[in-house]
Amino acid sequence: MPALSYADAPTVEAHGISARPMAVPSRGSTELAIWYLNVPPRSDPQEHSVDKEEVFVVQSGVLSGHIDGVAVAAGPGDALLVPPGVPFAVGNTGDEPTVALVCTSAGVTATVQGSPVTPPWSR
Repeated sequence: MPALSYADAPTVEAHGISARPMAVPSRGSTELAIWYLNVPPRSDPQEHSVDKEEVFVVQSGVLSGHIDGVAVAAGPGDALLVPPGVPFAVGNTGDEPTVALVCTSAGVTATVQGSPVTPPWSR
């Protein structure tokens, strides 16, 4: 299926955010995992790491937090690059919702509080 509709994408909720899987293995992608991330205002990010590079491209609002202990903030059109194995947390400290497009490799695994987790929106 080469055309994947946003309207047909399921919504997955976790830690106060929602994700809409677009091109992920469950929808036919074999190499990439791409989803929309919807982050409500004043959301508290949960620190974790991923085993594959992850890129957040902000569509609206501001995505903020830290990557490897360094404070970061990205607005519309900006991107945050998270290297594999680096602790990070991104959320939204602003008053407006944030939407970002996230891209990584299919099969990404996160580590949260020392335990491996396969993010449900990347499957």
